[in-house]
Amino acid sequence: MKKILIRLQANSLFFSYKKNKLVREDLMNTNIISDSELIFSDDYIIDNANIVLPFFKELCEMNQIQVLTFQNKELACFLLKYFKGIKQIQKVRIKKEENVSYELCEVLVAQKTIHELECYSIPSYMLEYLDKHHIHVTTLSEVFYISPFMQRNFLTDYSRIYYKKEIEIFSPMSDEDKQDFQSFLRINRYLIVVKFQMLDRSDLEFVIEELKSNRYRDIYIELYEDILDMGDILYLKELNKKNKKKKIVIELNYSKEYLRNNLIKQISLNTLKVCGLILIGIVGGSFGYVLVRNYVSMQEVSQIQEVVKDKIKDSENLVMPDEETEEEVDNSSEIKNKYIFALSTINPDVVGYLKVNNTSVDYPVVISNDNVYYLNHNLYQQYDQNGWIYMDFRNSATSLNDNTIIYGHNMYYSGVMFGTLHKVLNASWLNDPNNLIISFNTMYETMNWQIFSIYTIPKTSDYLRVSFDTKEDKLSYIDMVKKRSKKDFQIDVNENDKMLTLSTCTGDNSRLVIHAKLLETQTSV
Repeated sequence: MKKILIRLQANSLFFSYKKNKLVREDLMNTNIISDSELIFSDDYIIDNANIVLPFFKELCEMNQIQVLTFQNKELACFLLKYFKGIKQIQKVRIKKEENVSYELCEVLVAQKTIHELECYSIPSYMLEYLDKHHIHVTTLSEVFYISPFMQRNFLTDYSRIYYKKEIEIFSPMSDEDKQDFQSFLRINRYLIVVKFQMLDRSDLEFVIEELKSNRYRDIYIELYEDILDMGDILYLKELNKKNKKKKIVIELNYSKEYLRNNLIKQISLNTLKVCGLILIGIVGGSFGYVLVRNYVSMQEVSQIQEVVKDKIKDSENLVMPDEETEEEVDNSSEIKNKYIFALSTINPDVVGYLKVNNTSVDYPVVISNDNVYYLNHNLYQQYDQNGWIYMDFRNSATSLNDNTIIYGHNMYYSGVMFGTLHKVLNASWLNDPNNLIISFNTMYETMNWQIFSIYTIPKTSDYLRVSFDTKEDKLSYIDMVKKRSKKDFQIDVNENDKMLTLSTCTGDNSRLVIHAKLLETQTSV
């Protein structure tokens, strides 16, 4: 039990905790009222709210109280609700040199009558939140404090916190980190991925419990440490089992070095026997290296694609920004394909999804600020010789250009990326009409594209144009690429058609190119 001292100071009430050693014995079980001071126990206030609330209201009216001054934020959070509805209370002051909590901000907003807060310091995102509710903030410190958790996740304003889909936890978490993480969960609406760079059981359990208490579901917790200890592995399996119903899943993401060093352990006994027979017949050791490298490439891409499939599967229940009922979201384009939006939580560079029938081309499409980055970086933005499937940086995924260009490596031996695109040159592939329709969707449109030209050509850039100055310029381009085609597809293409171009290498100095035109856009399901 704590004793709360209330002092009348002009048009202000000052609240502080009274130290027990200074409290008279008769105050330990009673609540004392005098002309200048009031003393209540916190238990008495809680148990007699129906008496205390009208008493505080009358006290404020009789003494024309406009300002409530609190010793600290803890006391403010506890007492403010007992002043709700007292219109003359305009201002709250926090005396202690401490950072304002989000809990206190929520209490202030709930009062509806308070228009001013005076405190020592406040995080910038809370400043934005209070300003939105017309509460002016005066700080005694010019530094707007932000915890390492907020700083490292770039959570510098309220809107970033609200829409953040992926965060990273840096262990060990400080008390400030934990407090701000709790605030983050109370504000955020779109979190899907939580990343840990190392296993810290205390922090992991804290994060999971906070996610559960805030009713978060369908959360992936990605752990980027090479876990070797069997005790840790069993511990993580038990956590997954325990939180299965809440759909909070812990995933281990081993480093490339670990996967390479432990490749043999990941291959089944039968696969080892087959590989052994093959390796016996190989003369040069370099061939063995190529096989292992290609196997690792396939495994790495396969692991990423499994995550992609899970994201697509789970996207059906994803709430989109324009589906929120209480918040206005400024979206210039309506998001129609939830699964692509969900994939952007893996990598915010995701802008679409490409599928070419009867090939292994079935990937999310990314974009960067140049055409170099994704030559050697994968969907996780990690260095990877496979690269990824990416859109020309000059293109726009929201409003398609005249010609949308998509690139990918021809990883012929492993078959990943555009490694099986060479099949389009086979007569059996070309003679199947279903193969001639490419699916390339963005967040905003579901689209089918009709192939009208396929060819190989010595390295050139004349087909890598995304826009055209005139109608004649575009028609000249269409005529050029149609004349190069291996087959006359007898498809009419005019100056109003949007085009899709797929480009990959077939050697150091040649390219395989596919052109298709946009058919009528489809409605997303």
